[in-house]
Amino acid sequence: MPLTYDEAVAKLHEWTQSPALLNHARAVEAVMREAARRYAGGQDEERWAMTGLLHDADYDQWPSEHPRRIVEWLRERGEPEMAHAISVHFTDWGIEPVSLLDRALLACDELAGFVVACCLVRPDGIATLSPSSVKKKLKDRSFAAKVDRTIIEQAIQRLGVGMDEHIRLVIDALAPQAAVLGIAGGGSSRQEGGAG
Repeated sequence: MPLTYDEAVAKLHEWTQSPALLNHARAVEAVMREAARRYAGGQDEERWAMTGLLHDADYDQWPSEHPRRIVEWLRERGEPEMAHAISVHFTDWGIEPVSLLDRALLACDELAGFVVACCLVRPDGIATLSPSSVKKKLKDRSFAAKVDRTIIEQAIQRLGVGMDEHIRLVIDALAPQAAVLGIAGGGSSRQEGGAG
Protein backbone atom coordinates (compact mmCIF):
# COMPACT_ATOMS: atom_id res chain seq x y z
CA MET A 1 0.00 0.00 0.00
CA PRO A 2 1.23 3.52 -0.72
CA LEU A 3 2.52 5.55 2.19
CA THR A 4 -0.20 7.65 3.80
CA TYR A 5 0.17 11.20 5.04
CA ASP A 6 -0.55 10.10 8.63
CA GLU A 7 2.22 7.48 8.40
CA ALA A 8 4.64 10.12 7.11
CA VAL A 9 3.79 12.45 10.02
CA ALA A 10 4.21 9.58 12.48
CA LYS A 11 7.64 8.70 11.06
CA LEU A 12 8.76 12.32 11.20
CA HIS A 13 7.80 12.58 14.88
CA GLU A 14 9.29 9.18 15.70
CA TRP A 15 12.69 10.22 14.39
CA THR A 16 12.70 14.00 14.95
CA GLN A 17 12.40 15.83 18.26
CA SER A 18 14.17 19.10 17.41
CA PRO A 19 11.63 21.95 17.19
CA ALA A 20 13.77 23.68 14.55
CA LEU A 21 13.87 20.58 12.35
CA LEU A 22 10.15 19.93 12.80
CA ASN A 23 9.51 23.55 11.82
CA HIS A 24 11.70 23.19 8.73
CA ALA A 25 9.91 19.95 7.76
CA ARG A 26 6.54 21.71 7.97
CA ALA A 27 7.85 24.66 5.95
CA VAL A 28 9.20 22.47 3.16
CA GLU A 29 5.98 20.41 3.21
CA ALA A 30 3.94 23.59 2.65
CA VAL A 31 6.22 24.78 -0.15
CA MET A 32 6.21 21.38 -1.88
CA ARG A 33 2.41 21.24 -1.69
CA GLU A 34 2.22 24.61 -3.44
CA ALA A 35 4.89 23.55 -5.95
CA ALA A 36 2.77 20.51 -6.87
CA ARG A 37 -0.18 22.81 -7.54
CA ARG A 38 1.75 25.31 -9.64
CA TYR A 39 4.32 23.14 -11.40
CA ALA A 40 2.58 19.75 -11.67
CA GLY A 41 -1.03 20.82 -12.09
CA GLY A 42 -1.93 19.48 -8.65
CA GLN A 43 -0.95 15.92 -9.51
CA ASP A 44 0.50 13.93 -6.60
CA GLU A 45 0.16 16.91 -4.25
CA GLU A 46 0.04 14.68 -1.18
CA ARG A 47 3.16 12.75 -2.23
CA TRP A 48 5.05 15.97 -2.96
CA ALA A 49 4.02 17.27 0.47
CA MET A 50 5.17 14.05 2.16
CA THR A 51 8.50 14.23 0.33
CA GLY A 52 9.02 17.72 1.73
CA LEU A 53 7.89 16.62 5.18
CA LEU A 54 10.27 13.66 5.33
CA HIS A 55 13.35 14.97 3.50
CA ASP A 56 15.34 15.54 6.72
CA ALA A 57 13.49 13.06 8.96
CA ASP A 58 16.62 11.09 9.89
CA TYR A 59 18.89 14.10 10.47
CA ASP A 60 18.03 14.66 14.15
CA GLN A 61 19.03 11.16 15.31
CA TRP A 62 21.61 10.20 12.68
CA PRO A 63 23.15 13.37 11.20
CA SER A 64 26.22 11.58 9.87
CA GLU A 65 24.03 9.04 8.04
CA HIS A 66 21.52 11.55 6.62
CA PRO A 67 19.62 10.88 4.37
CA ARG A 68 20.47 7.18 4.07
CA ARG A 69 17.99 5.99 6.72
CA ILE A 70 14.95 7.85 5.41
CA VAL A 71 15.82 6.87 1.82
CA GLU A 72 16.05 3.18 2.83
CA TRP A 73 12.81 3.38 4.81
CA LEU A 74 10.96 4.91 1.84
CA ARG A 75 12.31 2.24 -0.51
CA GLU A 76 11.17 -0.47 1.90
CA ARG A 77 7.73 1.18 1.95
CA GLY A 78 7.54 1.01 -1.85
CA GLU A 79 8.15 4.73 -2.45
CA PRO A 80 11.16 4.81 -4.82
CA GLU A 81 10.28 8.19 -6.33
CA MET A 82 10.16 9.90 -2.94
CA ALA A 83 13.38 8.10 -1.95
CA HIS A 84 15.12 9.29 -5.11
CA ALA A 85 14.03 12.91 -4.64
CA ILE A 86 15.39 12.89 -1.08
CA SER A 87 18.64 11.34 -2.35
CA VAL A 88 18.94 14.14 -4.93
CA HIS A 89 18.35 16.87 -2.33
CA PHE A 90 21.49 15.74 -0.48
CA THR A 91 23.83 17.25 -3.03
CA ASP A 92 26.95 15.64 -1.50
CA TRP A 93 25.81 12.36 -3.06
CA GLY A 94 25.92 13.90 -6.53
CA ILE A 95 22.74 12.18 -7.73
CA GLU A 96 21.22 13.91 -10.74
CA PRO A 97 17.55 14.91 -10.67
CA VAL A 98 15.45 13.00 -13.21
CA SER A 99 11.87 13.88 -12.31
CA LEU A 100 9.95 17.08 -11.69
CA LEU A 101 9.61 15.95 -8.05
CA ASP A 102 13.43 15.69 -7.76
CA ARG A 103 13.95 19.16 -9.22
CA ALA A 104 11.19 20.69 -7.09
CA LEU A 105 12.54 19.37 -3.77
CA LEU A 106 16.01 20.60 -4.67
CA ALA A 107 14.62 24.05 -5.53
CA CYS A 108 12.30 24.27 -2.51
CA ASP A 109 14.34 22.95 0.44
CA GLU A 110 17.19 25.45 0.77
CA LEU A 111 15.06 28.36 -0.36
CA ALA A 112 12.29 27.59 2.16
CA GLY A 113 14.85 27.65 4.97
CA PHE A 114 16.33 30.87 3.63
CA VAL A 115 12.95 32.61 3.36
CA VAL A 116 12.17 31.60 6.95
CA ALA A 117 15.50 33.12 8.01
CA CYS A 118 14.60 36.34 6.16
CA CYS A 119 11.29 36.50 8.01
CA LEU A 120 12.94 36.11 11.40
CA VAL A 121 14.93 39.34 11.03
CA ARG A 122 11.95 41.42 9.88
CA PRO A 123 9.68 43.13 12.44
CA ASP A 124 6.62 42.21 10.37
CA GLY A 125 7.88 38.74 9.45
CA ILE A 126 6.55 37.39 6.18
CA ALA A 127 3.69 39.89 5.89
CA THR A 128 5.53 42.32 3.60
CA LEU A 129 8.35 40.07 2.36
CA SER A 130 8.91 40.36 -1.39
CA PRO A 131 11.07 38.43 -3.87
CA SER A 132 13.30 41.49 -4.21
CA SER A 133 13.93 41.51 -0.43
CA VAL A 134 14.87 37.82 -0.54
CA LYS A 135 17.19 38.36 -3.51
CA LYS A 136 18.88 41.21 -1.67
CA LYS A 137 19.52 38.91 1.30
CA LEU A 138 20.83 36.19 -1.04
CA LYS A 139 23.51 38.65 -2.20
CA ASP A 140 24.54 39.27 1.42
CA ARG A 141 26.86 36.30 1.99
CA SER A 142 27.11 37.02 5.72
CA PHE A 143 23.37 36.49 6.16
CA ALA A 144 22.42 32.81 6.72
CA ALA A 145 25.99 32.04 5.67
CA LYS A 146 25.50 28.26 5.72
CA VAL A 147 22.93 28.45 2.90
CA ASP A 148 24.53 27.51 -0.42
CA ARG A 149 23.40 30.18 -2.87
CA THR A 150 24.75 28.22 -5.83
CA ILE A 151 22.48 25.26 -5.01
CA ILE A 152 19.47 27.58 -4.86
CA GLU A 153 20.28 29.28 -8.17
CA GLN A 154 21.11 26.07 -10.05
CA ALA A 155 18.08 24.24 -8.66
CA ILE A 156 15.70 27.00 -9.76
CA GLN A 157 17.29 27.01 -13.23
CA ARG A 158 16.85 23.22 -13.46
CA LEU A 159 13.22 23.62 -12.48
CA GLY A 160 12.84 25.92 -15.48
CA VAL A 161 11.18 28.84 -13.70
CA GLY A 162 12.25 32.38 -12.97
CA MET A 163 13.91 33.30 -9.68
CA ASP A 164 11.23 35.87 -8.78
CA GLU A 165 8.43 33.43 -9.64
CA HIS A 166 9.88 30.67 -7.47
CA ILE A 167 10.63 32.95 -4.52
CA ARG A 168 7.02 34.23 -4.77
CA LEU A 169 5.78 30.62 -4.66
CA VAL A 170 7.77 29.99 -1.48
CA ILE A 171 6.47 33.17 0.17
CA ASP A 172 2.88 32.39 -0.86
CA ALA A 173 3.16 28.84 0.48
CA LEU A 174 4.62 29.91 3.84
CA ALA A 175 2.41 32.94 4.51
CA PRO A 176 -0.71 30.97 5.56
CA GLN A 177 1.49 28.98 7.99
CA ALA A 178 3.16 32.08 9.46
CA ALA A 179 1.83 31.73 13.00
CA VAL A 180 2.62 28.01 13.21
CA LEU A 181 6.10 28.50 11.74
CA GLY A 182 6.89 31.51 13.94
CA ILE A 183 7.39 33.88 11.01
CA ALA A 184 4.44 36.22 11.49
CA GLY A 185 6.59 38.95 13.03
CA GLY A 186 5.66 41.01 16.05
CA GLY A 187 7.67 38.90 18.48
CA SER A 188 6.84 35.46 17.05
CA SER A 189 9.06 32.64 18.25
CA ARG A 190 12.30 32.22 16.35
CA GLN A 191 13.26 28.96 14.72
CA GLU A 192 16.31 28.09 12.67
CA GLY A 193 16.52 26.59 9.22
CA GLY A 194 16.85 22.93 8.39
CA ALA A 195 19.58 20.39 7.89
CA GLY A 196 19.86 20.53 4.13
